[in-house]
Amino acid sequence: MSFNHSVIWIDHQEAHVIYFNPTASESEVIKTRSTHKNVHHKSGSVSGARAEPDQHYLHEVIQAVMESKEILIVGPGSAKLDLMKHATKHDHGIAEKVVGIETVDHPSDGQLLAYAKKYFAKVDALKGDTIITG
Repeated sequence: MSFNHSVIWIDHQEAHVIYFNPTASESEVIKTRSTHKNVHHKSGSVSGARAEPDQHYLHEVIQAVMESKEILIVGPGSAKLDLMKHATKHDHGIAEKVVGIETVDHPSDGQLLAYAKKYFAKVDALKGDTIITG
């Protein structure tokens, strides 16, 4: 089945990726292999510097949406920006498919899908594309 849209909810521990079209959806969860529980300022750092994001994890998330035509990235903290920076640096084609980056707390997958459908309906309406409903 072909899914044109994807939404990624990401924090520094896991990413929920939902692929969808107007009539169906599929989802997967990708978890980091990093042992760091968070990457906030001074988190376990003698220097007080922010821990680096897990590049392998970010790459796995990017690989998950390679077939998508449009991507929405959401999350509660800085991981969404880290993912966009990673895409811009390592896979410009994916970065160009990102239509938005939004702050979203911790929704269920159902809430995340509903949010993404509403978001893409607005994006598609602005572009004059078919509107996703349901």
